[in-house]
Amino acid sequence: MNITVYLGACEGCDPQLKDAVRELGTWIGTSGNSLVYGGSKTGLMGELALAALGAGAEVTGVEPQFFVDSVLQLEGLTRLIVTPDIAERKAKMIELGDAFVAFPGGTGTLEEISQIMGMIGLGQLDAPCVFYNLNGYYNPMAEQLDRMLACDLTSPERLRGISFARNLDELVACLQA
Repeated sequence: MNITVYLGACEGCDPQLKDAVRELGTWIGTSGNSLVYGGSKTGLMGELALAALGAGAEVTGVEPQFFVDSVLQLEGLTRLIVTPDIAERKAKMIELGDAFVAFPGGTGTLEEISQIMGMIGLGQLDAPCVFYNLNGYYNPMAEQLDRMLACDLTSPERLRGISFARNLDELVACLQA
């Protein structure tokens, strides 16, 4: 399975993020899955890719040209796909993915996983969409989705396939469901 992971190019201030992202990368490799991610060598992105590569995973990085021009790509990837811009990067990551995970990240992570949720809700994508809710990071997102349901602004059918996992075991269960 190609697992597309959205996450930050920053490390964040919680040291558990690094441990959890390495654990995720190691699981991707040892379980025979492949990683698709943003291609960066920095922050949590770099940690994830290095752990996956170290565990034997095929790792595909997808970076827009302006990131490559800034030399942000990780060397030693199985494959690096360079796109002209962010829009084509997002499309390629979706095309390559069989499952989608939002690890704690910033605005880019939120924007990318929001597109996945929208595509699932509209029936344009049939794939797991999992928020890795480490230490409650995505609790506000879960609350927002509940509020949308309570206000009849979405339906349970549109949210089917979107789940939240507090740890790697729960994440694996969501991906295998």
